Amino acid sequence: MKRILTGLQPTGKLTLGNLIGGINQIKKYQNEFDSFIFVPDMHSITIEQNPIELRKNIISTIALYLACGIDKDKNTFYIQSENLYHANLSWILECNVGFGQLSRMTQFKDKSQKKINVTCGLFTYPVLMAADILLYSANFVPTGIDQKQHVELARDIAECFNKKYGNTFVVPEPIIPQLGAKIMDLQNPLIKMSKSAENEKGVIYLLDTEDVIRKKVKSAVTDSDNKVCYDSENKPGVSNLLTIYACLNNLCIIDAEKHFENYQYGAFKSEVAESIINTLKPIQEKYYEILNSNLIEEVLKNGYSKVLEISKEKYNEVKNKVGLGRIDFIV
Repeated sequence: MKRILTGLQPTGKLTLGNLIGGINQIKKYQNEFDSFIFVPDMHSITIEQNPIELRKNIISTIALYLACGIDKDKNTFYIQSENLYHANLSWILECNVGFGQLSRMTQFKDKSQKKINVTCGLFTYPVLMAADILLYSANFVPTGIDQKQHVELARDIAECFNKKYGNTFVVPEPIIPQLGAKIMDLQNPLIKMSKSAENEKGVIYLLDTEDVIRKKVKSAVTDSDNKVCYDSENKPGVSNLLTIYACLNNLCIIDAEKHFENYQYGAFKSEVAESIINTLKPIQEKYYEILNSNLIEEVLKNGYSKVLEISKEKYNEVKNKVGLGRIDFIV
């Protein structure tokens, strides 16, 4: 069975965009692939974090994955920092990647323009991301459009390493959903809905209350046409709400348009809000149930044992090929 791997940073609160563009894809693929899900907490500290909040978010992220319907028996869960082979492999890969290649990464360029104190980790973390993928011989990586470049870097690294040292890494393929890959901000539908958004009014969080959801959707930016139709260029706000509704109700955009054909914006927003609430309510109930159980500890214990064995074998193969240590010495 081919392997699929995904991770979501434990920074901030998970959003509706994370559910539609990421978590729901894992639900779809967990029956088709050997599925690995990890919390890349080491990526989080490229920007300064509150240690207490970071640890809370790590657990919250796993709880929400499970609450959203990710099956513990069909997926391998683990925390990145608990497995030292991630960082060890990343160093070897860093020594095989050019400075110019990393300097062209759009995530680094965008974030460095917004931050005064830019760390070396912010520059090199795409290589750690490649190590996260290559360490487990993942065939596929579900990703949003804005993260595709990172999977492409992992592919480049794998291909160059294989050419230089012999067949070592599986070259991964990105999987981008056709609909919902990029849910936009409700207040500024020209930018992606983000956990780190400065204006929380534009973001639906998975743990938002019903009243908060209704208020945010009601105030979502649309236009003056009062006509519900999909036109991402001229009607980005309406198109975004249509996309959300279609994704949550397993509809294509055309069917969603037909459903709202004679709707005014007020009624349109109201129904979109109720659709979001109906989706998130059972998730929220399950989330708090999981937090009060031993389920997270169970899945992490089982996952750690599995990934340690796999990553140890791959790391030692790489270490030996580049000439590190004693070839007969296996840690």
